[in-house]
Amino acid sequence: MSVVSLRDPGRIIRAYLRFDIAASLAVTVLFSLVALIRPAYAMKIESVKSPGGIEAWLVEEHRVPMLALRFGFAGGNSQDPAGKEGLANFITGMMDEGAGDLTSEQFQQRMEEIAMRMSFEDGKDTLSGNFETLTVNRDKGLELLKLALTKPRFDPDAIERVREQLQAGLVYAARDPEKVAGQAWSATAFKGHAYGRPANGTKDSLAAITRDDLLAFHKKTFAKSNLKVVAVGDITAEDLGKLLDTVFGEIPAKAELAAVAQTKIAAGSQQVIEMNVPQSVAVFGLPAMARKDDDFMPAFVMNQILGGGGFASRLMEEVREKRGLAYGVYSYLQPYKSASIFAGSVATKNESIAQSLDVIRSEFKRMAENGPTETELKNAKSYLTGSYALRFDTNSKIASQLLGLLQDDYGIDYVEKRNAQVEAVTMADIKRVAAKLLKNDDLIVTIVGKPANLPVTATTAAPKG
Repeated sequence: MSVVSLRDPGRIIRAYLRFDIAASLAVTVLFSLVALIRPAYAMKIESVKSPGGIEAWLVEEHRVPMLALRFGFAGGNSQDPAGKEGLANFITGMMDEGAGDLTSEQFQQRMEEIAMRMSFEDGKDTLSGNFETLTVNRDKGLELLKLALTKPRFDPDAIERVREQLQAGLVYAARDPEKVAGQAWSATAFKGHAYGRPANGTKDSLAAITRDDLLAFHKKTFAKSNLKVVAVGDITAEDLGKLLDTVFGEIPAKAELAAVAQTKIAAGSQQVIEMNVPQSVAVFGLPAMARKDDDFMPAFVMNQILGGGGFASRLMEEVREKRGLAYGVYSYLQPYKSASIFAGSVATKNESIAQSLDVIRSEFKRMAENGPTETELKNAKSYLTGSYALRFDTNSKIASQLLGLLQDDYGIDYVEKRNAQVEAVTMADIKRVAAKLLKNDDLIVTIVGKPANLPVTATTAAPKG
């Protein structure tokens, strides 16, 4: 969860209003100028090793005087202790709440004065950080980043303020059918596994988190042994090497992470969570292959055709365009470190959700039995290869994309090879993978709302905020 999403909206507005006008204009102009579209293959990605032994990937870009830094620590919310669910998410909200000698207000004021951006986010397997600064303020910004990473204060008043924000977020989420469906689906699919626990915590688990918990999580997670770094922008390899030691050199050498077992999602099931809303939301999913599996790329192309291609996808065509059952429906592949899923969602009127799910299952079956058409495969490849460069059209996008590749242990040449891998996918590959993946008997479905015309199934009440 992004730090920004944890903030009181009024506080955000007040903070931005305090920006120095010149700095604000500079940020707006410069961050816009970074949108210099370049082919992905034209990037030069360099591996840099600091004098202290910290490694990073670098893309030099001196046309715009700014630096985008992305870094990640293996771990994430799967490391939350039992009974302290939401701890990783909690700590992301605390990283700009004061560090070193600076209180929360002083720290954020310094960030505003130098037009620096910093945020943290937790995922199932990683805790990541984003940092952006103008070259002229780079040293000042890096000093703040270093303080946040090495000397967070975790002051009691800040802890209570963030706790209240997180608990308020839970109340809101409990009224959101999509959020309720997503969490309930994960709890069912990954029952008994760390992935099935609520990443944002519960009212009781958030109340139980102490300052000592935050300090312990910080100590065991923020370490050099599980660190990956990408830098993009106005910096040389030599200066990046110095930066790495300056910012990350004082964090612990070795992380102390709990092992997260490999798992597959549970057998097929369907559950209904009653919520008094005019539309029902359904989340559906299946077990999928790992990111490094040879069949992952064929599955990725197949998903583009089935449900990942927006208005060009089969699910959108059959559910929305032909039958008018829903405004939108989609599917996606999501590989985690310890499991992978093929999942999707649809939202529609309570009386239409049963038919929508029937159509989705029918399209799964049709793809599994017959595969795509030659035209569908050609169009999917064309889109996926042609749009790939758009993932690298700003410094921040480049940094985010490369960090993901680095965390997945892909080589520095993957960006150059990726489109060839898409082009190499054949019709036979798609048919083989679709038959293996799209098994309706394995489908887990969670529906939130007041659905009509469904077969008898397990029903529970919506959680209370």
